[in-house]
Amino acid sequence: MLCRVIDSRRLRTLRAVADHGTVTAAAAALHLTPSAVSQQLAALEHEVGHKLFHRDGRGVRMTAVGRIMLAHADQVLAQLESAEAEVAAYTTGAAGEVTVASFATAIAAVLSPALRTLRESAPGLRVRVRDAEGDQSLTLLLDGEADLAIAVEYRGAPDDQRLRRAHLYAEPFDLVLPADHPAPGTLADLRGADWVGPYPGNPVHDVIAVACEREGFSPRFVHSSDDFRAVVALVGAGAGVALVPRLALRDLDLSGVTVHEAPGPERRVFAAVRRGSEQHPLLRPLLTTLLNGRPPEI
Repeated sequence: MLCRVIDSRRLRTLRAVADHGTVTAAAAALHLTPSAVSQQLAALEHEVGHKLFHRDGRGVRMTAVGRIMLAHADQVLAQLESAEAEVAAYTTGAAGEVTVASFATAIAAVLSPALRTLRESAPGLRVRVRDAEGDQSLTLLLDGEADLAIAVEYRGAPDDQRLRRAHLYAEPFDLVLPADHPAPGTLADLRGADWVGPYPGNPVHDVIAVACEREGFSPRFVHSSDDFRAVVALVGAGAGVALVPRLALRDLDLSGVTVHEAPGPERRVFAAVRRGSEQHPLLRPLLTTLLNGRPPEI
């Protein structure tokens, strides 16, 4: 028999296992049991007629046929997103809910103003917001837990062809020092300092590391926090120095620190949706409003 019907739900399962590396993690992302995921993979292998994964310790390793199927799965799932968008457009899509995953500063700087605008321009649109630091928003988007993600570019980020991206804004960093610390001429003057910053894996950590590497040194991170309020408080206590995105300094207590411009490093922020969904009538007004808005006075 030459023609077999492949269940798209099994393709989503295939993609989830490839993304998360284990059946258990994929099951959590899909809100299924591990046995249900294993059954779907077994059914897909039966439909395809080939093994798609090999067990590798607690994880799985994709076979050559599995990689072929994964590439086609991405195309099929993007086409399904596009079909859903067209059907929704046909039926007007005047009302409904979308979920946005974003880091806290962007929620305050661009997402909240957009929601105020949308209350008048798209009153039927309900937006549910999820705070997601680092690149977690992209994981939520790809797992189907969010419809739109606001995230930060970082070194080594995969160019995932399953996503459509749109640049929102670029934000400079400021150097935050203890109040009694002399102002440096360049970042290189701080090569021997203790540093306070986000954990590895947070894109801001990477931006700071790259900025220092360009000055010929690697920052010695002694204290770590993804909360910039905590970062500034630690600097104010004399625990170290920090580079902080400018918008993140708004409304913080800066009484124990001095703030200096740091030419060069910047946080580049973008919005992303799953490929094929960008014309969905519920996402289109949100994307348009986000792209027309810019955080003031960066």
